[in-house]
Amino acid sequence: MKMDRRTFIKAVGVLGASLFLQTYKSDLAKALELSETKVLWFHGVECTGCSISMLDGGTPDIVELLQYLNLNLLYQEVLMMQQGIFVDGKPANTSDLNSELLLDEILENEKDYVFISEGGVPNGPDGTGKYLVLGGRTYKEIYEKAAKSASVIIAIGQCATNSGVNAAKSDVKELLDHRGIAFTMEDSSKGIIDLLGIDKPVININGCPAHPDWVFLTISAVVLGKIKVPDDLPYVLDRWNRPKVFFPPDHVIHDNCPRRGYYDRGELDLTVGGPNCLWKLGCKGPYTHADCATRHWNGHQSFCPQAGSPCIGCVQPGFPDSTRPFFVESEDAGIVGTHLDTVAGVAIGGALLAAGAHAIRRTVLKKPVDKEESAEENISEKTGGEK
Repeated sequence: MKMDRRTFIKAVGVLGASLFLQTYKSDLAKALELSETKVLWFHGVECTGCSISMLDGGTPDIVELLQYLNLNLLYQEVLMMQQGIFVDGKPANTSDLNSELLLDEILENEKDYVFISEGGVPNGPDGTGKYLVLGGRTYKEIYEKAAKSASVIIAIGQCATNSGVNAAKSDVKELLDHRGIAFTMEDSSKGIIDLLGIDKPVININGCPAHPDWVFLTISAVVLGKIKVPDDLPYVLDRWNRPKVFFPPDHVIHDNCPRRGYYDRGELDLTVGGPNCLWKLGCKGPYTHADCATRHWNGHQSFCPQAGSPCIGCVQPGFPDSTRPFFVESEDAGIVGTHLDTVAGVAIGGALLAAGAHAIRRTVLKKPVDKEESAEENISEKTGGEK
């Protein structure tokens, strides 16, 4: 079966990476006959959680993905075996030095690879980048060389997409000056590639950590040519450079949350461990654009609210500042067109147990078109303006 871009996008929207690879195995086999794709994978300022997430991805795991897509992983510090120069079966020099030699050789000779960026890039202090030094050179300097020769940059995880916790409010934020790749928090003028004057297409896979499916399927789309870079990017990415299929601008996690019915009936938990809606415990599902509630995590078994934890909006641009305080009710915010007081606050008092958010929305909004526009505007305001 030959897939066009539209079919492919629909497929990745409803299938996990495992089922997708099984369903389109013949298509992948044809791709393997075409060419090998080189991948360079860097780790900057981060906790390595996104790599761990992919290692825990199950089926396929990251090694299977490399084989399925005929990827040549040039460099990945977490996954690399001991390598470099060997003499009589033993590594010459130290492992670290061999890694530096390998990296220098790659940067000197390789071009047009898929450049996967995990982690942010420190620019401090004072623009020197010296808060992360590898082998006597700043990561900022190494990153610049790598990015200039890439065909596309895929930034995975919140540290790379928006700098995440590295750029969160703190006493040392300005000193460290950590940057995301195309954005720093919600500012597109402070991405590291803009600072370095590098004009490369960037695809952002947000999340703290990113879902393995989001990463694997995006890489698959690019490698198989189902998303042509850069021509298709304006159509498949949102304003934050995220694939709309995984981060739908017109849907939030709350829409498909299994606890949604409790919210509509005003049955809200006030302490952790209960079965009801987690809104009063600070759940950010109503403002968070991702398919977590339908895709699920942990082998597609569950996701945070289903397991009892309020959503903290970890895929949202500007996280964590944009979704803090965690585990605290957003008292001044309503859900898709309502004000909290009209639903949750009153419902807790027992007055509107059966009314539900949808009934109130229908009362307040006169026409279907007004309803949709108002809901979108409300979501947009809470999420930094995306539509």
